[in-house]
Parts: sequence; structure tokens; C-alpha cells
Amino acid sequence: MTFADEGYQQLIHLAAEKHSEMMNRMSRDMKGEPFVLAQLGHNGTMTPSELASGLGSSSARISAVLSSLEKKGLITRDIDHEDRRNILVTLTEAGREIGKQRHEEMHSALCWVFEQMGERKTKQFIKLMTEFTTYTTLCQPGQPRPSEEEIAEVFHQQRMKAASTKT
Repeated sequence: MTFADEGYQQLIHLAAEKHSEMMNRMSRDMKGEPFVLAQLGHNGTMTPSELASGLGSSSARISAVLSSLEKKGLITRDIDHEDRRNILVTLTEAGREIGKQRHEEMHSALCWVFEQMGERKTKQFIKLMTEFTTYTTLCQPGQPRPSEEEIAEVFHQQRMKAASTKT
């Protein structure tokens, strides 16, 4: 068995059998109400299509999430006075508070994990996770593998983006 085969088996084992409640919550949060609350908290008022794009989800899924949030009093949906074809989604004060609370809870939990790992391992983990997610974004099951030039271009773009955010 190659190191790649062994890595695959270990990753599948971790995902299937060792998936922690925090990882489950993070995964759920990236797909539903917490994601929408976080996006609106970060970006301010948005349209449903902007939220769907950020979530990588269908407009039907976003519509269901927005309906649920609206019933809970966490968002409002209003017609855009400049373009009446658009709906604008805005956090209510209660939505802002819940979003802030969830963010602080996740921040505290992950910081605790990183403190347990230590600075060196945390930086190494983030670097490896970034590389891993980049490759998994480039390589889709059933699709041709990207060329070395395509891979190099994506990593170059990441370096340029990282450099621009540091300045």
C-alpha cells in the first residue's frame, strides 16, 4: 500500500468515525442559518442571490433558511427601493447578537484547540490544511487532473492574495 492509499484510508476513517461534535457543528454552520448570520454580520445587507453564491447553495435552500430566520426575528427582508426587483436581507438586533455569540463561541473553542496544539503545530496545520483544501478544490472525482501549470497558477494567486492582505 502506498503512502497515498494509507493517507486516504486514514482520512476516511477520521471523517467517518472520529468526527467530533465541534467539527459537525462547524460543518452545519457553513451550510445554514449560522452562515447566513455570519455573512450578514460581516457584509451588512445582502440579497438572497449574494447569500446563495457565498454559501454555494441553491436559491431554494437560501429561501428556506431566510424564512426560518425571519420567523425567529433574526432578519428582515425588504424590497430594494432603488431596484424593486431585489430583496434586501438585513440582520435584526437579535440576529446580530446571536451571530456575535456563535462567532465568539466558535472562536473560543478553536483558540483553545490551537493553544493545546501549540504555535508551531498550529502554523503547520494551517499551512497543510490550506494546501490540502487547494488541491481538493482543483481535483474533482471523475474529472481530469489539473496540469502542473494550472496548479502553479492557483498557488501563485493564493500567494499574491496573501501578500496583498498583509499590506
